Amino acid sequence: MSNQNESQTKATESALTHTRRDFLRKGAIAGSGLMILPSGTLFGQNTPNNRLNVALIGAGGRGRAHIPTLKDENVVAICDVDQIKMQTATKAFPSAKVYQDWRECLDHDGLDAILCTATDFSHAFIANWALARDLHIYMEKPLAITVNEARTVRESYLPKRDKLATQVGMQRHANPNFNRLREMVQDGVIGDLKEAYAWGDRQIPKPGYLPDAGAAPETLNWDLWLGPSPFHPYNPGYIAERAGCLEWNMYWDFGIGQMGDMGSHTMDLAWNVIDAELPTSIESETDEEFNPDVTPVKLQSSFIFPANDWRDKIRVSWFQGGAMPKSPSNWIDLNTIGHGVMFKGTKGFIVADFGSRLIIPFGDTADLTYFKPRKEEELLPELGNFQKQWTTACKNGRPSETACNFKYSADMIETMCLGLVAYRAGGKLEYDGATGKITNNADANQYLTKEYREGWSMEG
Repeated sequence: MSNQNESQTKATESALTHTRRDFLRKGAIAGSGLMILPSGTLFGQNTPNNRLNVALIGAGGRGRAHIPTLKDENVVAICDVDQIKMQTATKAFPSAKVYQDWRECLDHDGLDAILCTATDFSHAFIANWALARDLHIYMEKPLAITVNEARTVRESYLPKRDKLATQVGMQRHANPNFNRLREMVQDGVIGDLKEAYAWGDRQIPKPGYLPDAGAAPETLNWDLWLGPSPFHPYNPGYIAERAGCLEWNMYWDFGIGQMGDMGSHTMDLAWNVIDAELPTSIESETDEEFNPDVTPVKLQSSFIFPANDWRDKIRVSWFQGGAMPKSPSNWIDLNTIGHGVMFKGTKGFIVADFGSRLIIPFGDTADLTYFKPRKEEELLPELGNFQKQWTTACKNGRPSETACNFKYSADMIETMCLGLVAYRAGGKLEYDGATGKITNNADANQYLTKEYREGWSMEG
């Protein structure tokens, strides 16, 4: 990429961040916009057929959870590599055409949008192919599993942000607590923000890749399940229904472990507050021995973000698998919060999970007289149904106004992936977000991407 293009991209990304920030502060503005979708359908308040032509890619697991939302749209295609897991969706949408290969499904005639709940290691591929076809996209989290994947999807999305609605499935974002935390921290209830911490205590140790268990059942296309990932022989342990993605996303070839799983939800609590883009430095540490097959269970990663227009430079830390931040008080046990966040300011702390929050003034001057709560009419508006926010944005002429669009979400997952890069490389890493390069350790750049099977490309 040329220096001129890099500057233009950086300016575009910065402008989009400020646009999102202004939108969150002011709330949605009612309008009657019209939009021409790829199928040629005109959408607007007075159109007779205000329904999307949608392909559901990944019909089992999370796919089933989206069926009620999709009932209000026109599901014309269903894609899954497992014929059994597809059955609920085909019963709900009997007229939809059935596919096994998402590459063929994306070329279904007349598509407007896709809703994808396929495997984590296919997300960035499907997203980038769909963007190339000018399709609206709802993509389950995580958006990507490498730094390069996140950057590729964001680069494809930014030029189309004003015509394509995107949303990453961090549906907890619709909880009112997200707005309340943003208001309180940015309005100064704990003074000037200095640090933020997020954590998850889920612990799923695995020894290594599973052994060959013979041929896959005829109802499962194992080759397509593997998709772009390096080949591994079939083993039913990877796809057991009892735990869904937790059976396979802990492996390096299939996911990024807790960073991409609950990390996508819990870090979002902090991300929604801090208005960050990309870190300038990263450090990760653990007392576990490195496993070349399996992502770490216990890990602490810290990221330094530059100052912006309302806060100074800050450190943001992620903890998982038993690693935890220090409690602000001996009588507050953070370990009782399975997935939570904490914000540290000059006058106190906020501790929160997805549904509740605790303000802890700290110090002689933390008398709260400096803090003026917002009036009820000044509170950030409720997001409402998370999936409906996306389908509405597909139709209303304001597609970039989804809460977790591909700019917001790509920045966050790129940051999380950088935590794993630092874990694998060891030592403190300096990062240039404009070029996507580690500047103080050339060898660490190999971990910004991963190996893919021959014949699979993100460009298509």
